[in-house]
Amino acid sequence: MTTYYAVGSPTTELTEADLRAALHGVFKQLGERNRVIAVPPDFTRFNSRSGPLTCQTYEYYGDRLVDVMPALGTHFAMPEWQLDKMFPGVPKTLFREHRWRDDVVTIGHVPAEFVTQATEGIWNKPWPAQLNKLLWEGGHDLILSIGQVVPHEVMGMANYNKNIFVGTGGSQGINESHFIGAAYGMERMMGRADTPLRRILNFAQEHFCKHLPLLYVLTVVGTNERRELVTRGLYIGDDHDCYQQAAALSIQVNFSILKEELPKVVVYLDEEEFHSTWLGNKSIYRTRMAIADRGQLIVLAPGVKTFGEDPQIDVLIRKYGYRTTPEIMRFMQENADLQGNLSAAAHLIHGSSEGRFDVTYCPGELTRHEVEGVGYNYADLHETMRRYDPKKLNDGWNTLADGERVYYISNPALGLWAYEGRLK
Repeated sequence: MTTYYAVGSPTTELTEADLRAALHGVFKQLGERNRVIAVPPDFTRFNSRSGPLTCQTYEYYGDRLVDVMPALGTHFAMPEWQLDKMFPGVPKTLFREHRWRDDVVTIGHVPAEFVTQATEGIWNKPWPAQLNKLLWEGGHDLILSIGQVVPHEVMGMANYNKNIFVGTGGSQGINESHFIGAAYGMERMMGRADTPLRRILNFAQEHFCKHLPLLYVLTVVGTNERRELVTRGLYIGDDHDCYQQAAALSIQVNFSILKEELPKVVVYLDEEEFHSTWLGNKSIYRTRMAIADRGQLIVLAPGVKTFGEDPQIDVLIRKYGYRTTPEIMRFMQENADLQGNLSAAAHLIHGSSEGRFDVTYCPGELTRHEVEGVGYNYADLHETMRRYDPKKLNDGWNTLADGERVYYISNPALGLWAYEGRLK
């Protein structure tokens, strides 16, 4: 097990040429590979630098790159315009859609005893390690998992083997992993590299995947003083230490610990990146530890037109809404449809303020009736954006002309915010 490349710091700015030189240098160290599959994230992680890294993989391997499978998880398949924007120059014929309900194989079960211990008794069943059968049966001599390490609401820190077991995982594995995370508690996990789910995935990787030629390409992305997105770190390897180094840097780069609680937060969701509350609720997940009791979160969501990324889950969100954890747990105990879609139940818990603060959604296409039907407040997008204009607000504290003080976040997917007192 080896970390082939590890460069990064809170002030590092790696250029695209730096990424190419590092990636191609590792490929040379690996020796000849003739059947390569790349597993980057989908468009919801556009800023991860995974697009350029996938393109650089194609530059190096050419026709030896035989498959590219975006790690969709439960998300919609990428339309052509997203493929063109994220992976310019990579032939469309190489792309494979991950169908999380159909194209998976269960490669083993993490024992119930281990799961029980890892989750402190919250889940006491074996966990099925599932992944797309193309990775398992495709005969590749290099499986290149590419993605960004950043604080995450289910895993604690995103990417590494999550990209495989969740990004290309199956219905049961995804459902149970999401529910374990929700039941264990987001605040106990977000921004932590060692979490119950990570231990479970690590067990699966160590016991079931030793023969797979997995190589992880992990980025850390932040914002510089000119408010530009920059690559702060790149870590390439097939070992756990590679992930640990990336996670440690991400905590420094992506985790904002605040001296005071936030009474009013305004979050903007880019319309190309966020088209559902399933994705857009990062505005809630990533800010909940910073928002004051009886505070307010305003979500400017011009591209949001649906709740779930999956039609079945969309129906469940509309049916049950973003209620408190006790309510969702009761709904789940009483209703077979939620019992069969644990990731939906987990998402409903994640998207709740637990009655502690108000959430006001300002969507581009959802109606007042739809938004209020799932438990959020509604406000008109255009009216709200006239007052809170993303073009005029800076990330962090802003004081408006009438003296109102708000905290603005231009992209919640890039970080985690917490009040220091809540961490204690």
